[in-house]
Amino acid sequence: MDGVLSLNRKLFKHHWPPFLNKTPFTTHAHFVDKSLLQPLSSLQCGAILQSLTNIKWLTKGQQLHAYIIVSGNIQNNTYLTTKLAAFYANCGHMTDAQVIFDGIVLKNSFLWNFMIRGYACNGLPVKALVLYQQMSCFGQKADKFTYPFVIKACGDFLNVEMGRRIHGEAVHSGFDSDIYVANSLLAMYSKFGDMWTARMVFDRMPVRDITSWNTMISGYVKNGKPKEALTIFYLMKQTGSSSDGMTLVGLLCTCADLAALKQGKEIHGYVIRNRYALCMDFLMNPLIEVYFKCNSMVYVRRLFEKMAWKDTVSWNSMISGYARNNYAFESLSLFCRMIQEGAKPDQVTFISVLVACDQITALQFGMSVHSYLVKNGFGATTVVATALIDMYAKCGNLACARRVFCETPEKNLICWSVMISGYGIHGMGREAVSLFHEMIKNNIIPDEGVLTSVLSACSHTGLVAEGKEIFYTVTKDYDVEPVLAHYSCMVDLLGRAGHLDEAYKLIQTMEINPSSDIWAAFLNACRLHRNVEMAEISAQNFFDMNAKQVGGYICLSNIYAAEKRWDDVERVRTLMREKGLTKPPGCSFVEFDKMVHQFLVGDKSHPQIEDIYAKLRQLNHLLKEVGYKPDTSSVLYNVDEETKENMLWDHSERLAIAFVLINTGPNTIIRITKNLRVCRDCHTVIKLISKITCREIIMRDIRRFHHFRDGFCSCGDYCGCI
Repeated sequence: MDGVLSLNRKLFKHHWPPFLNKTPFTTHAHFVDKSLLQPLSSLQCGAILQSLTNIKWLTKGQQLHAYIIVSGNIQNNTYLTTKLAAFYANCGHMTDAQVIFDGIVLKNSFLWNFMIRGYACNGLPVKALVLYQQMSCFGQKADKFTYPFVIKACGDFLNVEMGRRIHGEAVHSGFDSDIYVANSLLAMYSKFGDMWTARMVFDRMPVRDITSWNTMISGYVKNGKPKEALTIFYLMKQTGSSSDGMTLVGLLCTCADLAALKQGKEIHGYVIRNRYALCMDFLMNPLIEVYFKCNSMVYVRRLFEKMAWKDTVSWNSMISGYARNNYAFESLSLFCRMIQEGAKPDQVTFISVLVACDQITALQFGMSVHSYLVKNGFGATTVVATALIDMYAKCGNLACARRVFCETPEKNLICWSVMISGYGIHGMGREAVSLFHEMIKNNIIPDEGVLTSVLSACSHTGLVAEGKEIFYTVTKDYDVEPVLAHYSCMVDLLGRAGHLDEAYKLIQTMEINPSSDIWAAFLNACRLHRNVEMAEISAQNFFDMNAKQVGGYICLSNIYAAEKRWDDVERVRTLMREKGLTKPPGCSFVEFDKMVHQFLVGDKSHPQIEDIYAKLRQLNHLLKEVGYKPDTSSVLYNVDEETKENMLWDHSERLAIAFVLINTGPNTIIRITKNLRVCRDCHTVIKLISKITCREIIMRDIRRFHHFRDGFCSCGDYCGCI
């Protein structure tokens, strides 16, 4: 009892004076007059305390506790001390509850249950389990109010062995058929990742409520089994059970993961039919996510425009969704509209906008966003700084990327990885390797992502020895398990450098099954070194995987075309058509006066198109004067040479360069982004244009950056870069 008296003195000191001066409890108004005229009885105090326990009114409960101490009602009163312990446990004040609990000699099941529940619901599962074991030792039997919270504690603590044992005890006691116990078992096995046992419990439940269905659906979703989640939903509909918002959110997450448009539309229809029973606004953002994952942009925009009230989350869903689906223009346009309509962007908004900027090299737009971030205090966070580094690197301004990196006070692993990757895509492999070693010196332990970044950087610049050393050192010394991305980088590194036999041996001996990406990397290496025999081996493995990447088919077609095997070219193109695969048209982006201009191959739609082609003819004349001869080997079609030459001058990057030349001054840097790899002839032409116009041209293709200056390229014409 000493502990109880110590706690009582503390409460008396702090809470007795306010209790005397304040109006008594409004929740029990019929006691007010009596409490002013005569002391409250033990039963009255207990009734008021029970009411305060139900609503978790901590302050008033503490005041009542003080009153009980002064009135003397608490002395040897197991009824009131039990009520007080239960009150503090229900309010989450487990230290105070434990002090009172320890002072009670005769503990009933009500008290044990409240204490176990208090620990289980306040993030202390181990103490809940210890208390349950003590309860058994004192001979107190668990009941249907005990098991749900003991089972919850097992799930939170991930104690599989004890969870199964308590499940067995519940079955033996006959409480497993209780709906609350069964729902707790479903949640526990879901946390264990054991959905097979969860389904067994679910199927044996005599009665199910909405929590039962929701727990199964969310359990399947969280454990990566979206198809099974949909199965539960259809079973739910068959039994006539109604869905609530939580059910539908889980199902919409499932449809998004599966890109299941048909099922997503069905749920959307259900929401519309039950709009008065469901919170529509609560479900709009998950619906938007489903349509984005299914690439149904028309449905997304229609849904968004019909929303009566758009919060920041809604705007973010749209802006990030467009960015993830490579609709950068729409993403940035929607961001501008968000600002105009007075919505408040947050950190998530800006990260999505920066991703959209780097997709189309919108450097000026990205710099404006950076300025806004600094003015509004977002720039100091590591997450935003990392997004800025990535944006600057992918927009071709490596100096700004490095500056943001150096000014970031707390650099996490992702921050280092993004900067290393930035050096890699700009062809600065040695700088990337140097930064990697600097990261190690700063006691940053590399992970899978960093290893991928540095190996990719080595691949871009042919640092074979350095790449091999890093690969074997990191996987051994830092216990990083090699994944497919690492093997793909190694195959690319060895293949580009001409070590085809070594690359092929690595594929055959790697510890995991090679993916289509690995065979595609090897196929590209075979193209570079014109090894048709090995190319056909890699292509066959690529096709056997039923890969949907069009690049592998195009690569094999180009290999045959280079060898003038036109029948084989047609065979591959027929296979592409049968699979519904098409090569995307060449497309280049260039930013001018804070607007991004897009050019397609052979584009005739731009307002300045006549001036653009006039500039191209002028450039062609100047290039021939300095000895330029078209390399028509880049045109892999069976047509005459003159047609091939004309086709080269329709390439989108040439149109973009001509546009910038006629609209900017002599010292302006030309920055271009292209969706495909730059061809050999365009690479030669751009080098010559940089020399005769005295312009720096920074071009980002699908693989890397090329910095053209004074007739030279930063890639050094390294094999595989063009």
